Amino acid sequence: MRVQKFSLLAVAVAAGLSLTACQSGDDSSAGSDDSSSSAQSSGAQSSGSQDSGGSSASTGEGTGTAGSDASAGGSTGAASGTGACQTSQLAFSSSGGMAEGTLIVNLKNTGSGTCTLKGFPGADLKGKDGTVSAERSKLAPPSVSVKAGEETRFTLHYPSNDSGGSGVTFTSLVVTPPDETHSHTLPVSINVPISDGSGPAITVDPVGTGK
Repeated sequence: MRVQKFSLLAVAVAAGLSLTACQSGDDSSAGSDDSSSSAQSSGAQSSGSQDSGGSSASTGEGTGTAGSDASAGGSTGAASGTGACQTSQLAFSSSGGMAEGTLIVNLKNTGSGTCTLKGFPGADLKGKDGTVSAERSKLAPPSVSVKAGEETRFTLHYPSNDSGGSGVTFTSLVVTPPDETHSHTLPVSINVPISDGSGPAITVDPVGTGK
């Protein structure tokens, strides 16, 4: 009887160990499945976040970091001046020309990179008696590349007042660079004779011509 009891006890212990081993294996497998599901879920969320960021940046409607980076990139491009010089990145000054009846207007690039100017500027003389817009000269406009810190210029031509009369005095010059809609006003003192339209006109040369 004692031998049988020990045999039964051994069988019971062996069965218990076998059952414990099976349960341990099942738990490990279940844990692996849970870990795999968690990783897949995390991967899906990460991919969705990247797609959302890309969409915001491309449409320009994002308000997060992607939108800020896109805005900064646009600013840098404008500041570096890879295209036409903007009024906001130009410093304006004027001086009398070598010849009588000429005014030199200097345009200095205050941006961080090179920009270009090509064409005739808008040049409007203003005074208490009204406004006169300068006509374009017959000179061909060159394409001028202006590096940061450098300048170019254009010349305004006007008839000198040798009539002996008071003439017409202009006290400001409104300059609009080529390919721009924003203007800058310079103080000037230009006196021209009163004309019936048959005399010399006020003219402006393209940017980058003259000395």
